[in-house]
Amino acid sequence: MKKIVLIFTAIVFSISGFSQKFAYIDSQYILKNIPAYDAAKQQLDQYSAQWQKEIEKVYGEVDKMYKDYQAEKVLLTEDMKKKRQQAIVDKEKEAKDLQKHYFGVEGELYKKRQELIKPLQDDIFNAVKDIAAEGNYDMIFDVSDKTILLYTNPKYDRSDDVLKKLGYK
Repeated sequence: MKKIVLIFTAIVFSISGFSQKFAYIDSQYILKNIPAYDAAKQQLDQYSAQWQKEIEKVYGEVDKMYKDYQAEKVLLTEDMKKKRQQAIVDKEKEAKDLQKHYFGVEGELYKKRQELIKPLQDDIFNAVKDIAAEGNYDMIFDVSDKTILLYTNPKYDRSDDVLKKLGYK
């Protein structure tokens, strides 16, 4: 929605006679050309895989507990059945809590992403601000991911300028 408002604002100002300078960047292209991003992404993937194995292990225990319960159910008293069922429910809750701890909204993966990726994104943002100031650009759009811009002229692409500003080729 923000992008639509920005584009609409740009069109209105252009029509009304105000002279403004626009440019765009592709932040995904920029990130792909920063070696530290690949290293951070690989590190995040390793954490994710490790945590996923841990969660799958707990779910495996839940599955084993349930199968054991099903096999022994006819031999158990009602009290023992309730205790086993509760143990299974508790173990399943433990698995879900672990999953939320690692992959939830404020989970470990989010924290690691903030720790590893956010500084790179902040550097890019600061470089874009510098380029905007140096080039007297009124707006710089990001065309990566779900872009609303239908056409962009490559001569207005400042992605390589951002990489140079950050010290990359």
